[in-house]
Amino acid sequence: MSTIKRINTGHRMSDVVIHNGVAYLAGKVPAKGITGTGEQTRDVLATIDRLLAEAGTSKDRILRAEIFLADIKDFELMNKEWDAWVPAGATPARATVEAKLANPDYKVEIVITAAV
Repeated sequence: MSTIKRINTGHRMSDVVIHNGVAYLAGKVPAKGITGTGEQTRDVLATIDRLLAEAGTSKDRILRAEIFLADIKDFELMNKEWDAWVPAGATPARATVEAKLANPDYKVEIVITAAV
């Protein structure tokens, strides 16, 4: 049976679960007090960088990204930050949708799956 490794496990979820050479990140949201879509996106991407490193991988090994926006009108603001962050030539499969997020202060939530 394959080993399952969990990082930052809490009562409800783990930040990362690694199985069969794949890291599954929980949906990441911005820190409290960050208000703009661009700023929230940058904060979430920095968290993703940290968690990928902790899992022994990096953004150039991302397989899939799922991006949830509270308002699809913020698509270009989010994309500006995403495009500056994602490595050229290593862009993952990606979906972006508008969704009602768990906290009304959140403008963006990102879920990542990456090879380890």
